[in-house]
Amino acid sequence: MGNSPAAPHGRTALQDEMNLALVHDRQHIKSFWESKINSECRDVEKEQQRMNKSALRKLRQEWLVRLESRTKHLKNLNENFLTRMTTEKTANHQ
Repeated sequence: MGNSPAAPHGRTALQDEMNLALVHDRQHIKSFWESKINSECRDVEKEQQRMNKSALRKLRQEWLVRLESRTKHLKNLNENFLTRMTTEKTANHQ
């Protein structure tokens, strides 16, 4: 097996070093991505907390209530107008 000293199980010291380097690289890559994922999760959580504290959500809800109320009011006005017009037409034709 060349000039390399033999390692256990018929591997060379160079092969063992390469295997250790691969294991180290894998651990480094794994810890790198775990760190990225944890950081992203923290950022998402902070953003959710910020949005929950934001007045914008409350303002949007208030505007929705106002719009719904206005829509109901206009619908009632329209229905009352149509009812009155129908009643007047019927009264005029008699």
